[in-house]
Amino acid sequence: MHGLLSKLLQKRGIDNINDLDKEEKQTWNEWEKILSKEELSIEDIKQFCNSQLGVIKGKWSNLDTDTDKKKDLIPYFVVYSTLLQAIDSPRSVRESLEKQLNQLIK
Repeated sequence: MHGLLSKLLQKRGIDNINDLDKEEKQTWNEWEKILSKEELSIEDIKQFCNSQLGVIKGKWSNLDTDTDKKKDLIPYFVVYSTLLQAIDSPRSVRESLEKQLNQLIK
């Protein structure tokens, strides 16, 4: 277990990872996976952002989640979405240019 993650558990007064709820475990596993690598790949970052978006959407769809807590998640959603768009933008620009060039060729 990464040192930062164990410190976080200590700070929260959690003795065991199994004490976390399902969403917390999912996030924990992602963090552990990322921190255990020497270098992150673009795919790792995309996977992490997508998993965080999934957690946020899950909390938004949960009727038991307080409205204020749902509002607090909006900036996180925007950041993760923006990161994914930034990563994928060169691909979409390339696809757009290819489409434009193909139309010029026809």
